[in-house]
Amino acid sequence: MQRLLPKQIKRAVKNFRVQGDFLAASPYGSGHINDTLLAKCHLPDGSESPLILQRINTDIFTDPVGLMENIAAVTEYLQAKIIAEGGDPNRETLRVIRTFDGYPCYRDPDNNWWRLYTYIGDSYTLDKVENPWDFYESGVGFGSFQRRLADFPADTLHEVIPGFHDTVNRFHQFEKAVGADPVGRAATVRQEINFFRQYKHLCHVFPDLQRTGDLPLRVTHNDTKSNNVLLDKKTGKAIAVIDLDTVMPGLAMNDFGDSIRFGASTAREDEIDLSKVSCSLELFTAFTKGFLAGLQGHLTDLEIEMLPQGALIMTYECGMRFLTDYISGDNYFQIQRANHNLDRARTQIKLVRDMERKLPIMQQIVSQTSHN
Repeated sequence: MQRLLPKQIKRAVKNFRVQGDFLAASPYGSGHINDTLLAKCHLPDGSESPLILQRINTDIFTDPVGLMENIAAVTEYLQAKIIAEGGDPNRETLRVIRTFDGYPCYRDPDNNWWRLYTYIGDSYTLDKVENPWDFYESGVGFGSFQRRLADFPADTLHEVIPGFHDTVNRFHQFEKAVGADPVGRAATVRQEINFFRQYKHLCHVFPDLQRTGDLPLRVTHNDTKSNNVLLDKKTGKAIAVIDLDTVMPGLAMNDFGDSIRFGASTAREDEIDLSKVSCSLELFTAFTKGFLAGLQGHLTDLEIEMLPQGALIMTYECGMRFLTDYISGDNYFQIQRANHNLDRARTQIKLVRDMERKLPIMQQIVSQTSHN
């Protein structure tokens, strides 16, 4: 996407139903895809109102209207659920600010698509899990998110990225990228390519169970990194789930698995020193307890049984996506250095191998937690 200009930012804010006058905006957060800004408006009483302004990456999200229809529908549903539970709908979910025309997004004359959220203050996110308590709360947050949306008609949501967790199709895209080799990198990563080919069988585990009707389709977040849960600065408890771009019909195990992939790793997602990378069973246990506590029994026995496989499969899939993007020339994930996507792929490979060794223990942890 092209660099943002101050006049574009100011114009975008003025098209939404906000109080006060726009003051300024600055980069915010650590997301890979969209441009995120913390915008401030000056209110009539002299105070400042912070807001989250985002320019949607339409290279990735080619249907921004459908994307925002999903987010508006889900957040409004969550607000009603939270109110019914006696919670605070202004704090426990994102709130979409609509345009003066009543739409959840705005297209400017330069064909940029924008959205605006209220800002949830006194909160923080974790790019890396620091302790089991934080990861437990992350699990509570994502589990509660799925529980509250258990009755939402999943099939009414747009598939904003078709086949997002279709691992079979992801493998085909990977092989296509290897074959095309558009920037001449495939020869330098043969070892990594061979790994994903060797573990190809993981692609078929969940699709085979879906075909037999054994796995229900649910409303899922599909990007359940720990930094997509807001935690309260005072209590450390989960407040709200954020970054709802990939809310779509999906599988509970995928949400669980992506959380473990990201949060139970003992190193950052782009760690270069692979000796630091492993799956922490302590953190795995903490998240499992939180996730199941938040769900309050809203999973089938088979879904619970397959949660550890979700961790293995989502790590495999994400690593394959990182390597596919590296081979293709770094077109999807934002990078901050040379070989950034390759480093990310290598951490996922290390995690898959470690998870495979620990899978029996992970299965035992899930079984014991679900029966307590």
